[in-house]
Amino acid sequence: MELDIYQIDAFAESVFGGNPAAVCPLDEWMDAAIMQKIAEENNLSETAFFVGKEGSYEIRWFMPHGEIDLCGHATLASAYVIFNYLEPHLELIRFDSKSGVLKAQKTKEDTIVLDFPSRPPKKIDLPKAVFSAFNYKPIDAAASRDLILRFDSEEEIRTLKCDVRTLKELPYLCVIATAKGREADFVSRVFDANASIPEDPVTGSAHASLIPYWQKRLNKTDFYAKQLSQRQGDLICSIDNDRVYIAGKAVLYLKGTIYIS
Repeated sequence: MELDIYQIDAFAESVFGGNPAAVCPLDEWMDAAIMQKIAEENNLSETAFFVGKEGSYEIRWFMPHGEIDLCGHATLASAYVIFNYLEPHLELIRFDSKSGVLKAQKTKEDTIVLDFPSRPPKKIDLPKAVFSAFNYKPIDAAASRDLILRFDSEEEIRTLKCDVRTLKELPYLCVIATAKGREADFVSRVFDANASIPEDPVTGSAHASLIPYWQKRLNKTDFYAKQLSQRQGDLICSIDNDRVYIAGKAVLYLKGTIYIS
């Protein structure tokens, strides 16, 4: 068996920036165990697989340790592959996923706008584990699929140190540290205690919760967000009722072939 594979740097304007994702277009679905093995072999935060044509696709995302329900940067990467290599005549793509219908719109500026479900987090008490995990104390906490911890300043986010081992027992996929930004509306960093890469460079799906979270605090619907990981990334975001819109660029790093005997 031979499969095409693309590695895309998402939420980036040049290679070695943003968040790398592997993308594997399929003619039909294969066994999930094989897709998981491919994701493990790739050892990236996400490998996306999709099946479909003519702008309508089913999409699934695998981390090296398991399948997840939503991924932003790998969806952006998948849309980039479709727009640039598979169906360049398209301007809109529909993805059916475990999180419902997602859309990707191509713009004249080579930006791709993702249309995702909003996941408003609910305020919770600060979990005890976070007090020993970070070198700063968070102000408050809210939770959806991910745990959001708000800190005092952008400087704290930039210099934040995290012992992810203490977060392993928390019932969340990711732990998001965020604060109001100086130039950006808000900044963030995203940690995953169970992943092979403990800090995710630029996390689109986290913004499905960050956008409604900051909408309430900033009383606005359009945002410039920045993720302050080592690779960093800029996201142009907005919210309309129960949908969030996350815009970014992507670039091809490599294209190759997977051989499975």
